[in-house]
Amino acid sequence: SEVMLCAASVRIGPVPQAFWAVLDRSDGRLRDRTAFTPGLVAVGDGRLAIRGRGIEADIALRPAGTPMEVTSPHGDSYIWTRKDPVRAVGTLTCEGRTWQVDAAGLIDASAGYHARHTAWEWSAGVGTASDGRAVAWNLVTGVHDLEAASERTVWTDGEPHEVGPVRFLGDLDGVAFAEEEAALGFRAEAERARRDDLKLFASEYRQPFGTFSGSLPGGITLAEGYGVMERHDVRW
Repeated sequence: SEVMLCAASVRIGPVPQAFWAVLDRSDGRLRDRTAFTPGLVAVGDGRLAIRGRGIEADIALRPAGTPMEVTSPHGDSYIWTRKDPVRAVGTLTCEGRTWQVDAAGLIDASAGYHARHTAWEWSAGVGTASDGRAVAWNLVTGVHDLEAASERTVWTDGEPHEVGPVRFLGDLDGVAFAEEEAALGFRAEAERARRDDLKLFASEYRQPFGTFSGSLPGGITLAEGYGVMERHDVRW
């Protein structure tokens, strides 16, 4: 409810990339950085560490639910992903402000041999249901989105349940579910966006941060929800 953090370490062939983004919800400012050098972000073995200009983070990522893992065909090959609900506990300092973090989160580990042109829409979020249960979700179109054996997952108190196909609404304004009784609305507070063209690799990316309202499949009404929407179009 005070701060949102997204960080990643990426490798596309021989090209390393790392990025971080911090939304301070007290002033609505999004601070972020992307670098094509290794070492800015380290994630693994249950920890997230960020060391860079204006930011320092040391956060333990403690299991908070059953992971979801799937391998899917894509183009002429295959792709893989695993999502882990976690409790993120530690210290985050950004531009002189420090937070003692104890918050819900989600780890997204992905790899594979994606089609040369790949595009997806994605949402990840955490929150609390009206009946007090902890919830998290991972929703997508474009990758791992078969009608069954998809990566579309809703966790309630750490237990995962696959949900049916989804549709992203408007300008990333929400998510509609195949289960007609459910729909999420999204209110953006800040947005991370980037466009790269390195000839062999090109990417156009948007990731707004914000809050969610509405309901998830299984009769889950949100009391509060925080997370991201994402639209990514990339040529590898």
